[in-house]
Amino acid sequence: MPDDASSTDPAAEPALLPRARDAQRRAVRVLGTAQVFSGLGNGATLSLGSILAVDLSGAESTAGFVNTAMTLGSAAVSIPLATLAARRGRRVALGLGLAAGLLGQGLMVTAVLTRTFPLLLLGAFLVGFAAAVNLQARFAVTDLSDPRHRGRDLSVVVWAVTVGAVLGPNMVGPGAVLAGWLGIHAHAGPFLISAAGMAVGAAIILTGLRPDPLLLRRELEDHGSPSGPAAATPSGRSSGWTGGWAAGWRIVRARPTALAAVLAVAGAHAVMVGLMSMTPLHLQHEAGVASHELGAHPDTVVLIGFTISLHVAGMYALSPVMGLLTDRHGPGRVAGAGLTLLLAAAGLTGLFPHVHTAVVAGLVVLGLGWSAATVAGSTLLVAALRPDERVPAQGFSDAVMSLAGAVGSLAAGPLMGAVGFAGLSAVLGVVVALCGTGAAVLLRKVPPLGST
Repeated sequence: MPDDASSTDPAAEPALLPRARDAQRRAVRVLGTAQVFSGLGNGATLSLGSILAVDLSGAESTAGFVNTAMTLGSAAVSIPLATLAARRGRRVALGLGLAAGLLGQGLMVTAVLTRTFPLLLLGAFLVGFAAAVNLQARFAVTDLSDPRHRGRDLSVVVWAVTVGAVLGPNMVGPGAVLAGWLGIHAHAGPFLISAAGMAVGAAIILTGLRPDPLLLRRELEDHGSPSGPAAATPSGRSSGWTGGWAAGWRIVRARPTALAAVLAVAGAHAVMVGLMSMTPLHLQHEAGVASHELGAHPDTVVLIGFTISLHVAGMYALSPVMGLLTDRHGPGRVAGAGLTLLLAAAGLTGLFPHVHTAVVAGLVVLGLGWSAATVAGSTLLVAALRPDERVPAQGFSDAVMSLAGAVGSLAAGPLMGAVGFAGLSAVLGVVVALCGTGAAVLLRKVPPLGST
């Protein structure tokens, strides 16, 4: 994509007061630490979701339903979480979202034990609330961030998910051991470990995120501190601090840069979720193991967990590099590079679906592309808007991103059933190409900073 321009010049947002700088450093530490633990929460769902869906429903067409339910949950709660953050602060919103995810993990354990497919979907829906928290945490860390280092700060919190998210898919084995100790079904164990991680993450945020970065920024604006153009736009604040789809859409559609950012992150997420959610089932088919026999084939379970872990490592491990590149070369260029990597990933899995090393490499490249597009696209969205516009636009962006992921996951199952894993990869390659083209066209409409 061409270089981007922001509607807010970093020079217009001077450095905050020492109190705010100290709060920013604390926010980075607290949110980063919480992400390590809450990242465990999605691992078991990603690794076992499609397999459990087929096993409990008895139909392969439902393979994507668990990941769809999770992404729908994230989409449904993204705007309410943003609205709650605007009213009560990031600490309350993020903490309550993780608490709901904890309840979802409990429901998924119950679903495995009772073999109840609808309960599995309900649990996954609530786990999606925690996934929305993981997304909104990256915006929370920009509330007090220096505009010159916004991409870096955002990417550090994204990177912090690495430990939990990489360990999460590999909790299948230890989870089975735990389940054996407890005398319950092996597939219930990983969800118990994920629940413990979410509980720790929620406790860290609720007790440690003080002062609240969003509330502190508003306080500084109210006292006339140099914290950005919002202080001069009281009318904008009134509309900006209210939530809802309409408020977010009005803000985003008025700014081509913001719209390009939403298109980039939504397209990247749809392609990533669609391809990733079907990979465990594809690997299971390649191994010739039926869903109800999976527990008797530990090598296949470990292979699936290892592959997803490498993919998740690609998503998060190099996000600080993506942040530095974003600050240095501009979010538009880095987002474009990310979408190009996603296209390459679809090419690898589409051309070599029966070569395990190619599938693994494709999943790693898929994760790297998602990382670049998400870090850069999120930074682009923040930079494109006034501070008073950001919260509703962020909620809208996350909701659209999660909905796109839900569509990708929901469509992936029937598509793979109809055209195979290679055909699914080809379709997703077309999707990412279209999104990249649309974002590039939108960014070309934006005049360079300083032009009249």
